[in-house]
Amino acid sequence: MSDPIPVKIVVAGGFGVGKTTFVGAISEIEPLTTEAAMTDLSVGIDDLAQVRDKTTTTVAMDFGRRTVDQDMILYLFGTPGQERFAFMWDDIARGAVGAVVLVDTRRLADGFGAIDYFEDRQVPFLVAVNLFDDAPRHHRESLRDALALAPGVPLVTCDARRDGSVLPVLITLVEHALTRALAGA
Repeated sequence: MSDPIPVKIVVAGGFGVGKTTFVGAISEIEPLTTEAAMTDLSVGIDDLAQVRDKTTTTVAMDFGRRTVDQDMILYLFGTPGQERFAFMWDDIARGAVGAVVLVDTRRLADGFGAIDYFEDRQVPFLVAVNLFDDAPRHHRESLRDALALAPGVPLVTCDARRDGSVLPVLITLVEHALTRALAGA
């Protein structure tokens, strides 16, 4: 029996879209988080209008692990969402097979930075719309157009709080990355 294949996946997106929750929902280990309390220093920098209950924020990264089966283990690395922490993304993304760009329909524009980042580096990615309870729902093609996604980029929905909703997102990403690798893209 051979050792399982380690697969590094980045979970990225804007501030408050649910990256830490996504990693925590799927991780079979207690996830490593670098959450810090939000302070008055973030006033005017972090827009809390759509995430009023948010009291902490990721200041470095999140880490989780999920065994898919005896052949594959996923290692998840969540990025911080604020622009001031963007300098860490290159280190976090190095060696990743692919990325999940998590978006919130109340703040779609917050996903553009992550989409551009992975497009520019030619890292396979998909966009996962986190279905917040109070967020508007849109048709898939409307979302694809609003996000200016290339035709080959998968667009899926999930509830970042639920393991059973997060796992299919990760499987779709791994399949997408494998398809691209086999095609030489």
